[in-house]
Amino acid sequence: MIELHDVTVRYPGAASDALNIPSLAIVQGEFVALMGANGSGKSTLARCLNGLIRPNSGEVVVDGLRTSHDESRTEIRRRVGLVFQNPHLQITSLTVEREIAFGLQNLGIETARLQERVEESLEASALGAFRRRSPGSLSGGEQQRLAVAAVLAMRPAYLILDEATSLLSPESRKQVLEAVSDDRAMRRTSVVLITQFAVEALRARRLIVLREGHVAIDGAPSEVFERCASSGVPGIQLPPRLRFRASS
Repeated sequence: MIELHDVTVRYPGAASDALNIPSLAIVQGEFVALMGANGSGKSTLARCLNGLIRPNSGEVVVDGLRTSHDESRTEIRRRVGLVFQNPHLQITSLTVEREIAFGLQNLGIETARLQERVEESLEASALGAFRRRSPGSLSGGEQQRLAVAAVLAMRPAYLILDEATSLLSPESRKQVLEAVSDDRAMRRTSVVLITQFAVEALRARRLIVLREGHVAIDGAPSEVFERCASSGVPGIQLPPRLRFRASS
C-alpha cells in the first residue's frame, strides 16, 4: 500500500503549496484514475509516489518504506514504476530490445531470466518486429508502448502513468491501456492513471480529482463525474451524456 500522511509540497518561490494532502492511500491491486486542471498537482503527486519529489512536510510510505529515507529510494523505485507523458524523457537506449533490458540489468536480473522478460515484454507490447530498431525511428504511439513495456518488464507493484496517453491517437491510447490492463490482470499491479480523458477514467474503480493541490473528490468514477457535472469542477472532461446534460 502507498500511504500519504500530511504531505505538503511547495516549490521554491511559490506563494502556495503545489500539493497539500492530509491523508491518502492506494491499496495493492487497485486501479485509480487521477484528474484535475493544469496546475492542480497531478504530476507533483505522481513524482511523490515514487520518491522523485520529497515532500516539504509529511511522509509518503510505500509498503512500509519511507521516500524520505535515502536507503529506501532504490527499492521504492523498483516497486513504483513511472511512465511520463513524453517517452523521450525516459528512453535512452540505442535499440528497442536494449531499452527493455536496461532496467532489468540495473535490477541485477540474471541473463537467462532477463532475456525471458525481454521476450515477454516485446510480445505483450507488439514490438517484436522492431526489436533491433532505434526507438527514435518509431511512431509516437510505438515509443510510448516501449516506455510502458520497459517499466512493466521490471514487474513493479505499482504503475503510475502520468498522462502517458495524452499525446497519442485514440488507437494508440487503446493499445497502451490494453497492455496495462493485461499486466494488471496477470500480476495484480496497482495502477494510477493520470488522464484528461473521461473514457479512460471510467476504466478505473476509483477516481480522484485534484484541485489546487487538494483532493477535491474521491470515489467511484460514475459518482465523481455526477458531482463534477453538478458543481462545475474546472478542468474535468465529462463523459458524453453528462456533457450534453451540462450544456442543455
